[in-house]
Amino acid sequence: MKLLSILILFAGEILGITAEIGAAKGYFISNHSFSVAFFRMLPVIIAASFFLLTGYIFGLKYFKNIWVVSAISISSILIFEPALDYVITKQLPTRGALVGLVCGMLGIISALFF
Repeated sequence: MKLLSILILFAGEILGITAEIGAAKGYFISNHSFSVAFFRMLPVIIAASFFLLTGYIFGLKYFKNIWVVSAISISSILIFEPALDYVITKQLPTRGALVGLVCGMLGIISALFF
């Protein structure tokens, strides 16, 4: 059940990130109106919320520690968001964004192992 809660959290984060980036891309790059970009991604973010809530509920039940669940959630964002940023928008990070991403990854690694 621990693995299942991790997979559910991953699915929720992937859906949430996809909705966020998709709405931003629709509004900025595709020149859709705000309401079109928002409502097009609304079902995706609702599904993401379902998975995230379920993942946190099961995660706390089976890991018995909310900090472990939070670290898994944040780690999944650090893993999936850069890949989805590139896949959806075809943009590479600026130097400052890359430095921030590396610092975030180092922070998560230190939280998990020290």
